[in-house]
Amino acid sequence: MRCWRPGLGPLSSHVRFSGWPAQLARRRRLAAAVTGVGALVLTLLGVAAASVLAGPGAPSAAARQPARLPGPVRHAAAIVAGPVRTRVLRTSCRSVAHIGDSTSVGLISPESLPDPAQRLAARYAAVGVRHLRVNASGGRSIVEVLPGQVNGYQVAARWRSEGYRGCWVVALGTNDTANVAVGSAVGRMARIGRMMSVAHGEPVMWVTTRTLLASGPWSESDMQLWNDALRRACAIYPNLRIFDWSSVANPGWYISDGIHYTPAGYAARSQAIADALARAFRPGGASRSCVVR
Repeated sequence: MRCWRPGLGPLSSHVRFSGWPAQLARRRRLAAAVTGVGALVLTLLGVAAASVLAGPGAPSAAARQPARLPGPVRHAAAIVAGPVRTRVLRTSCRSVAHIGDSTSVGLISPESLPDPAQRLAARYAAVGVRHLRVNASGGRSIVEVLPGQVNGYQVAARWRSEGYRGCWVVALGTNDTANVAVGSAVGRMARIGRMMSVAHGEPVMWVTTRTLLASGPWSESDMQLWNDALRRACAIYPNLRIFDWSSVANPGWYISDGIHYTPAGYAARSQAIADALARAFRPGGASRSCVVR
């Protein structure tokens, strides 16, 4: 049985940054004349925008090229707007493959986030990611397939067959939860296991789910059953870390459907996912706790 919630169309992006050494030299000279947050903003505003391609998860040949994110941002904090951090967050993940549903579409969409510094590519770059693949599609699950779409497992398997090796960020489960709730024969743990099988032991960070709905297939009570399954999976997959988005998501960040986000919500989600990756997989190794916040 298939069940899904209509969402935004599929987006896939590969991000490339260029001209970095000369730009960096100019920004360093400029940054010397300012202090504090001003210098930080000037440095990070040089991060280029993600090129977003519409389509059913099949980017063009040019878009399939691995992204090169700026290397010399070792001393920049992972934030442009918001409170100043006292500690710089960095991740050991130099390459990241991010696979998501409609709750990730807004993270790379200029319509949701007009400021490229708030989008996922810039947030990942700021914590040390240099190569990024993103594929997000509305209504996506791990198992079921919408017309003209590929599911999450198919995206991951294709990238693996193309030679991708690195860290994985999985932001799926909202639609899987709904499909299980209406009677899918494929249960929660089987769905999680299917995605984990593609990583072959490489680092995986999975984002938990949350809605504001009190009933129906996308109810928050069902989302918590999915999140509980993710936590049980920690005992099976030592390479798995879970970002507990559910515990930090502010109800004020949701639009009226109780599932998707306002621009402020997408900005917060983008920042939070990148920061969580840095806490989950630090330069010194993976976090001891499977769940990170």
